[in-house]
Amino acid sequence: MLKNKVFWIGLTIFLLAAGVFLFWQGAASAKATTEQATFRVERGPLTISVMQSGTIKARDMLIIKNEVEGRTQIITLIPEGTRVEAGDVLAQLDVSTLIDSRLDQEIRVQNAEASYVGSKENLEVVRNQAQSDVDKAQLSLQFAREDLQKYIDGEYPNELRRAEANITLAQEELTRVRETMEWSRRLFEENFISQTELQADELNEKRCALDLELAQNNLNLLTEFTYKRNLTQLESDVSQAEMALERITRKARADVVQAEADLVAKESEYNRQNDRLQKIEEQIQKATIRAPSAGLVIYATSAMTGGRRYNIEPLIEGREVREREDLFYLPTTAFAKAEVSIHESNLEKISMGLPAVITIDALPGRTYLGTVMNIAPLPDAQSMWMNPDLKVYNTDIFLEDNDEALRTGMGCQAEIIVAKHESVLYVPVQSVIRSGGRPTVFVAKGNTIEERQVEIGLDNNRMVHVINGLSEGEEVLLAPPLQAGTVDSDEGDQTERQVMQQRVLERLNNNNFQPAGGMPAPQGPGESPMTGPGGDAPSAEQMEQMRRRFEQMTPEQREQMRQGGAGLNGRPRRQPENAQ
Repeated sequence: MLKNKVFWIGLTIFLLAAGVFLFWQGAASAKATTEQATFRVERGPLTISVMQSGTIKARDMLIIKNEVEGRTQIITLIPEGTRVEAGDVLAQLDVSTLIDSRLDQEIRVQNAEASYVGSKENLEVVRNQAQSDVDKAQLSLQFAREDLQKYIDGEYPNELRRAEANITLAQEELTRVRETMEWSRRLFEENFISQTELQADELNEKRCALDLELAQNNLNLLTEFTYKRNLTQLESDVSQAEMALERITRKARADVVQAEADLVAKESEYNRQNDRLQKIEEQIQKATIRAPSAGLVIYATSAMTGGRRYNIEPLIEGREVREREDLFYLPTTAFAKAEVSIHESNLEKISMGLPAVITIDALPGRTYLGTVMNIAPLPDAQSMWMNPDLKVYNTDIFLEDNDEALRTGMGCQAEIIVAKHESVLYVPVQSVIRSGGRPTVFVAKGNTIEERQVEIGLDNNRMVHVINGLSEGEEVLLAPPLQAGTVDSDEGDQTERQVMQQRVLERLNNNNFQPAGGMPAPQGPGESPMTGPGGDAPSAEQMEQMRRRFEQMTPEQREQMRQGGAGLNGRPRRQPENAQ
């Protein structure tokens, strides 16, 4: 009995505590609903614009750059804001190194000029010597040919006739001596002469016979040996003279060509050294920077400040400047422009020809009307270098008003007007979130909150135009629930996703890519790297069935499929063998 009493008492206390807790929860919920910050939907004028800071610059101006190579220091510098005339000195750069280089280069030019002149004279000497050698060789060939012709037509016939004449005289002398010897022999027989005189006549006959034989041998030697030898020697002399002429001609031509090539090389070297000297002279002249026209001097470093955020040291005396660096701007007209940098998220709103309202930081109370005239096709490289995640596009806004108070380098604020609505509904941009792939707001109705999808237009980063879905006077939450942004996408998004998945599978089926090394891509048994179980790609009918099955799934099943728990066929997906 006591136990039952204790039980009922405990149960009563529990029920009372539960009731108090539920009442407290309901009161807290109602209080939270009624005390959340809301915004009353209003109808009124709405301006869609893009605000961006920038820098004022002259619309048309001359950019004066440093044309001295390398890095040089500024010795003298004209004060910024000075009005100059054409030819006035703007800055003087350090040229001490260039002056030393000019002295060294002048010596090189003189040496190169001396070599060039010597090579030119040497060419004339080589040409003269070559002509002399060729003429001498031609003369030697001419003499050799004349000697050959002289021997054939003159010397050899004369020697031949002389040998024949000697034979004839020897024969006649021998005949006469023999007749004398016959007479002497008869006289000796008759004792008219002595034995000695007869022997003298006989000796004389033998001498004449030997002379005849010697004359005949000389003729034979001349025709059989001397003539052939002399003819061959003279023909060889002609041939040697011809080859010597060809050799000397070629050598003379080669010497002339070599001398000409040497002259061209020395001339090129001289011109190169002279060009260097001229370049150094030009560099020394360019170190004195003069104004090309009249205008107001503006330092380039001053004009680069503002919205561009360049990290550049100001232009002062003693500062080093590099080649091709902008030093001065000389405006040629009084018209100005505003240079602003548009973030990539606002590019869809901005187009050329849009009006813009410009306010100048240094001129409070003044506004200027401008027009967007140029949008860079690529992001600013300087901004990307300083912050790779920041993509801004340089945009020029031409001011239509001409005001002498506008100075290059002034900071400004540009409001580019995208659209103006006279009477539309609008809510703060933080009240709209995307739920299920569509813009959604949360409308407060008493102690309840209604989730409602709306149709919106453009925003100005503060208010967004509501085209449809809200009525004037309704209140929307300024801080929508965060979990609302994680609601599953609608059926249209799922259908589009399924179509995309089908296109991806078709692309994979047509892909013959093999991983590096020739190894096949990892896959499960019976599966290819681009198909499902069985190795076959799903057909269009199968894809349609999977889409319908996906539409019939509960939100829990869809979430499980996204997390890899099951496929569209409802079966668990294949897990890797090393999965935990």
